[in-house]
Amino acid sequence: MKSGVDPKPRMANWANWAGNQQVDGVSLFMPRSEEELQQVMQFAETNNTRVKVVGSGHSFTAIALAESVLIDLTNYDSVIALEKIANTVTVQSGIQLSKLNLFLHSNGKAMQNLGDIAYQTIAGAISTSTHGTGVNFTGIANQVVALRLVLADSSVVECSAISNSELFECARVGLGALGIISTVTLQVVPAFNLAVIEQPMRVDELLEDLDNHIAMNDHFEFFWVPHTGWALTKRNNRTHEPANPMGKLSHWYSKTFMENYAFGAVCMLGRARPSLIPKLAKALPASGRTEYSDASFKVFTSKRVVKFYEMEYAIPREACVEALNRVRRLVLDSGFFLNFPVEVRFTAPDEIPLSTASNRESAYIAVHIYKGMDFVPYFRAVEAVMNSYQGRPHWGKLHFQNAESLAPRYPKWQQFQVVRDRFDPKRVFTNSYLETVLGK
Repeated sequence: MKSGVDPKPRMANWANWAGNQQVDGVSLFMPRSEEELQQVMQFAETNNTRVKVVGSGHSFTAIALAESVLIDLTNYDSVIALEKIANTVTVQSGIQLSKLNLFLHSNGKAMQNLGDIAYQTIAGAISTSTHGTGVNFTGIANQVVALRLVLADSSVVECSAISNSELFECARVGLGALGIISTVTLQVVPAFNLAVIEQPMRVDELLEDLDNHIAMNDHFEFFWVPHTGWALTKRNNRTHEPANPMGKLSHWYSKTFMENYAFGAVCMLGRARPSLIPKLAKALPASGRTEYSDASFKVFTSKRVVKFYEMEYAIPREACVEALNRVRRLVLDSGFFLNFPVEVRFTAPDEIPLSTASNRESAYIAVHIYKGMDFVPYFRAVEAVMNSYQGRPHWGKLHFQNAESLAPRYPKWQQFQVVRDRFDPKRVFTNSYLETVLGK
C-alpha cells in the first residue's frame, strides 16, 4: 500500500509464536504509515467489521485474534524522534524491543527496565502489562509519557498526562480495546551496564531471606526447579564499571546451547517419557556460579528457542513466599511432571488501571509447560492458589478468568470501563477474549 491510496486487503491466516492461537481467512493489512492505519479503519467502518492488531505474536492468549480485519504492524516500526536532553524517544508502535534497544544503545540511551524477551513490539509489550523485575522499578507501560491513537472513527488523538489524561492512563495498558496505538513516546535513561551474578541456591534458604535478596539487588529474580530443592538465582545490579561480558564461546555455551538447545532436547525427552522428568530436572541447578557484566539490554533479555505455554500471576509481594510454597506442595502432591522452572520476579506499584501492578507492590509467579503437552490441569491448579491472593493474570499469558472474577482485583476497573464506553462504544476493537475478560 502507498499512503493516500485506499488499502486493499488480502486473505490470510495467522498464528502466534507458541502456535496455540490461530485464525484463518481474515482480511490482512500491513500499513506503513499512520494515514494507512486510518484508511484501514475507514475500510472497517464501511464494511461494519471488527479490527484487531498484531505485533510479533508473543501473547499466549487470544487477545489479538481477529474475527474480520487483522492489522499486522511488521512494516510500521520506525524511530520517529530521539530527544537526548529530555531523554525521550518516539517510535511507531510496531517496532520490536530488540530494534529499539539497539537504536537507543547506539545513541547512549536505554530503557530503564525490560522483560526477559525482546521479540515483542512496544505496543504489544505495554498493552499486556509486560514487566521486568526490580522492586524499585515498574513495568514497561509506566515508562510511556505520550501516545497517539487511531480511534474507531479513524480520527487520531494525542494523549499524555496533561492532554486527554484519562485516555492516556487507560491506554498504556489498553489490551487493544481502546484504539490502535500509532506512536509511543517513552522516557528513557542514559545507557548503563549491569553486573550479573547467576547462582543456584537451596530454595528453602532463599525464601527464608527473600526480603534481603530483593532489597539488596536492583533487579532480583529466581527460578525454582520443580522436583528439586533448588532455585536458580539471578542478581542484576547497575554498575559504573566497564562491561566485562562473557566470552563468545562461554556465552554461546551457556545462553544458546544449554538454555535453549540442550534444554529443548531435555524437554522433548520429557514429553516423550514424562516419568523421566524428575531425574532430568536434577541436572538444571548444576551450572555453578557465573559472574559477568554487560549493557543492560543484553542482560535483561534472553534468546528463546524452546517453545512453551505460559501462565503468570501478579500477587501482593508479601504473599510471595506462602504462595510459592503452596505451589511447591501442589507439585509434590499432584503427580505433575514439570520440565520448566517456575519463575519469580518483583516490581514496584504503578497507578495504571489495568496494570497487573496497579496500586500494589507485586510479586510475579510464572509457570510454563513445554509445547505439545497438556497445560490445563497444572495451570488450573496454580491459578486456584493465585486466586487466594487476588492474583492478576498477565493479559498476554494463559489463564481462566473472566470479567466478573477480575473486576474486584483492580481498584480502577470501572475507570477503564468508562473510557472504553466513550472511545469504543460499538466495540470495534473487541473479540471473544476481550468480551470474556472485560465484558461486552
